Amino acid sequence: MPGNEADFPMNDTFDTFTEQAVCFLNMETGYKSSLSPMGIRLGDRLTGKPVHVDISDEPVKMGICTNRNKFILGPSGSGKSFFTNHMVRSYYEQGTHVVLVDVGHSYKGLCDMVKGYYFTYDEKNPIRFNPFYIGEGDSLDTEKKESIKTLLLALWKKDDETFNRSEYVALSNSLQLYYEKMAINQGIFPCFNSFYEFLKDDFVPILQGDNVKEKDFDVNNFLYVLRPYYKGGEFDYLLNATENLELLKERFIVFELDNIKDHPILFPVVTIIIMEVFISKMRKLKGIRKMILIEEAWKAIAKEGMAEYIKYLFKTVRKFFGEAIVVTQEVEDIISSPVVKQAIINNSDCKILLDQSKYQNKFDQIQELLGLTEKEKALVLSVNRANDPDKKYKEVFISLGGMSSKVYRTEVSMEEYLAYTTEESEKVKVNAYAKKFDGDIKKGIAALALDMRNGN
Repeated sequence: MPGNEADFPMNDTFDTFTEQAVCFLNMETGYKSSLSPMGIRLGDRLTGKPVHVDISDEPVKMGICTNRNKFILGPSGSGKSFFTNHMVRSYYEQGTHVVLVDVGHSYKGLCDMVKGYYFTYDEKNPIRFNPFYIGEGDSLDTEKKESIKTLLLALWKKDDETFNRSEYVALSNSLQLYYEKMAINQGIFPCFNSFYEFLKDDFVPILQGDNVKEKDFDVNNFLYVLRPYYKGGEFDYLLNATENLELLKERFIVFELDNIKDHPILFPVVTIIIMEVFISKMRKLKGIRKMILIEEAWKAIAKEGMAEYIKYLFKTVRKFFGEAIVVTQEVEDIISSPVVKQAIINNSDCKILLDQSKYQNKFDQIQELLGLTEKEKALVLSVNRANDPDKKYKEVFISLGGMSSKVYRTEVSMEEYLAYTTEESEKVKVNAYAKKFDGDIKKGIAALALDMRNGN
């Protein structure tokens, strides 16, 4: 069998005729397509033959893996973005609800192509949410109230400040009464503005009537600290969105945090909302696959006291037919972060590594951290070492539960390449062609690919 000669014992060899010998050749080279309906299309490493690979359901059913979580490691330029785009698109087309947290605009093309929601921040069009909105078929359950309370407390108190029981009860009562008022008065639009007005006009007199002391709940301080999020304030746009509200039903959502990852106010608020969106999907979408993929943003999220959310996700998402994926490129980040070490790696049975030639001299640390065998180490370090020079592709190493490891080709069509590319000049071309077809990205990409094949 090609590639396996070294393991073949000499005492099992024998002389035979060519005609009979060819019967022993395995033309599949050990790469078999999975019969599972779920998976991604990759290529046989030796022949380039397409193979269907299930890295989620089949390994769990076979007992190779205990969860569907994935850990992806690949330095810049290793083909990491292409592989993740290819994987995410495959999962989306198979009915998965996808939430992506990114800091490099790697998924803008794919999001435009599938007409998903793309949340990003710029001065002219800042990032907007509405955690107070309750979508059709949804309800104000305990989980929804808790997520709003967590958000309000994060806006009000600093990380090192504690809140007392009476403050928690007062917030619970205010939310309950606010939604009761809206049930009676259908003209009120649920958002932070109307909630703030309710606190000021309706809830303050109730607190006074109940003789609530300032030390128990300082409502004036609460209103003062939250004033910047009310209309006319510095961040009045943040919690008062009037569009893109049905996040529970939206199947493809990208949160691009590049411009706010160092912002002391916006970043913590946005991360809480992201986690609330995914946890809501996790608990309410029964029998539907969900995926949260956190690119380099996990470093900033872990810093902002969100480490507990990540730990919770990686430990419990498997119970809700979901998978959590972390993508990173720096070895130092993995080794130095206890969050990644304890929560992410230990709870990710599928480990995906791209070209590690930059790290070959310090790969022992990665090997120890990920628990790779010597054979797996050799496979990882062989990635992209003997690629077919006539074809454009990158290789990827996939380990499932430490029991099954293979290297595959990630070879995409010209159309897929144009959808995923992060090269500025190519993105400009794609957008220019899309404009010719009234903004239809798919038609634009098809036309551009045709022109490129024809040498135009």
